[in-house]
Amino acid sequence: MSIRDDISVLDQLPDLRDVVPRRTARDVVADKMARLIVSGILQVGDLLPSERDLAAALQVSRETVRGGIQSLAARGIIEVSQGTRTRVATADIGSLKAGLYEARKINSYDIEAIHAARQTVERPVVAAAAEHISAQELSLLRDSLSAQYAAKDDPVRFLICDREFHLTIYRASRNPALADFVSDLYTYMMAYRRKAVSQPGAIAASYRDHEAIVAGLAAHDAASVVAAFNTHLDRIYETTRGVLDAERTPLATTG
Repeated sequence: MSIRDDISVLDQLPDLRDVVPRRTARDVVADKMARLIVSGILQVGDLLPSERDLAAALQVSRETVRGGIQSLAARGIIEVSQGTRTRVATADIGSLKAGLYEARKINSYDIEAIHAARQTVERPVVAAAAEHISAQELSLLRDSLSAQYAAKDDPVRFLICDREFHLTIYRASRNPALADFVSDLYTYMMAYRRKAVSQPGAIAASYRDHEAIVAGLAAHDAASVVAAFNTHLDRIYETTRGVLDAERTPLATTG
């Protein structure tokens, strides 16, 4: 895949509202990887997936991923050492945010408020996506399913794929304002989502939800997509709530 092809693919990916003309594919990938750190999917000390796996998750070439890594390494955001895997060196990305709001702002709300907001806003967004999604976007989602399946034993890598999967659907709604807002809600308590996804069977359950979502989108069946997302959102709420409750319980019993 050439750089020109990469840029064409990246044009279809979400979360590129800050991209300006003439940015290279490596710049876009570096920006997306930085946002993974800002959102909490990648954390300080994390080893990055291999170039091949990142390329599959972001649906670009390995050369483009390598260029993005080099760009972030030059800024001291990630550390590349000879003979060892690349790791996240800092979460200080300057003024870059994961979306419209800083993660700490989104995380200041309680989980019930976020769940209710996602149910209210996300359902019409994905229903619109079922109507407007293109063949190219469906192809991206199917490729993402393949990457997700390959990441079934790697929670962090799965979440990288998961983010691309969700944001592609939100952008397919053709309402960028709502897509941006829902994208921010997606980042809620990502540190806890990492732990929830690490639970036995969690990735497999999310993957099955994603399969049902893609099937509904491919059929342009809004009711089916909304139903599949309802199931998925409930699962996200329940598993994240479970991790939150488990971490709060020791504090309550020792007070």
